[in-house]
Amino acid sequence: MMRALILAAGRGSRMKEIGDERPKCLVQLAGKPLIERQMAALRRGGIEEIGVVRGYRAEMIDYPGLTYFANERWSETNMVMSLAAAAEWLRAGPVVVSYADIFYRNELVRGLADAPGQMVIAYDRAWRRLWTRRFADPLSDAETFRRDAAGNLVEIGGKTTRIEDIEGQYMGLLKFTPPAWAAIEALLSGLEPPVRDRLDMTGMLRRLIAAGTCPIGTFGTEGQWGEIDNPEDAELYQIMEREGELQLEETGR
Repeated sequence: MMRALILAAGRGSRMKEIGDERPKCLVQLAGKPLIERQMAALRRGGIEEIGVVRGYRAEMIDYPGLTYFANERWSETNMVMSLAAAAEWLRAGPVVVSYADIFYRNELVRGLADAPGQMVIAYDRAWRRLWTRRFADPLSDAETFRRDAAGNLVEIGGKTTRIEDIEGQYMGLLKFTPPAWAAIEALLSGLEPPVRDRLDMTGMLRRLIAAGTCPIGTFGTEGQWGEIDNPEDAELYQIMEREGELQLEETGR
C-alpha cells in the first residue's frame, strides 16, 4: 500500500494577512484550497491513504478519511521535525511526502511512486519557464541541483550565479522507503537538539548526501506544478491557468 503525507504544520508568514487567517494548505488556488488539489492528485496518482501533519491552526484542517499527526512544537521547529511526527508510517512502508504549499498533477505522483530507489525526489527540468515569471532575476531564488551519471542527487540547495549548476528545481515532493527513513533517523540521532529542530528538508538532504548512507534518486518532470510563497504567486498561477499555460488538477467537487 502506498501512503502519502502532507506536511502542513507551519505558518505561511510570507502570505501576509492570509497566513494569519489559516494554515498555508488552505490558501485558495482558482477557487479551491491547495490541500484539496493535493488530495485529488494524490488519490488519482494511486495513493490509498493520506496523512496530514498539523500544527498552526490545526483545527481548521479537518477532512474526513485522513489520518492526522501533530507537531505540537510547530512554532519552534522546522519541516524535518514535522516529518518525524509521522515516523510510524515512515518505518512501516513507502510514503510520498508533499509540502503543503505546492500543487501538482496526478501523473507526477504516479511516476514518483513507481520510481525505483530507497529515496526519490521530484524536480522540474523546465524550471526556468516558471522562475522567469516569478522573479525578475531567476537566479536570485533558484538553488543548485546536480545529479551524477546514475541520476542520483549530488548537490542541492546552494546559491550560484551559474545556470550550469542547476539541472532543475526541487519541488517539495519526495518518496521515502523504510531503509531511507532508517538512515535519516540515524543522522538525526547524531545531531544536537537545537540543530535538529532547525533542520529544513534541503538541509537534511545535504547532510544525507554527505553521509553517503542512502542514495537519493531523482524523478524529473516538465512544469505543471507550482509553489505558493506569497499572494503574488497565487495570482500568477491563476493567470497562467486562464492563458492555457497551466493545467490544474481537478478536485471533482
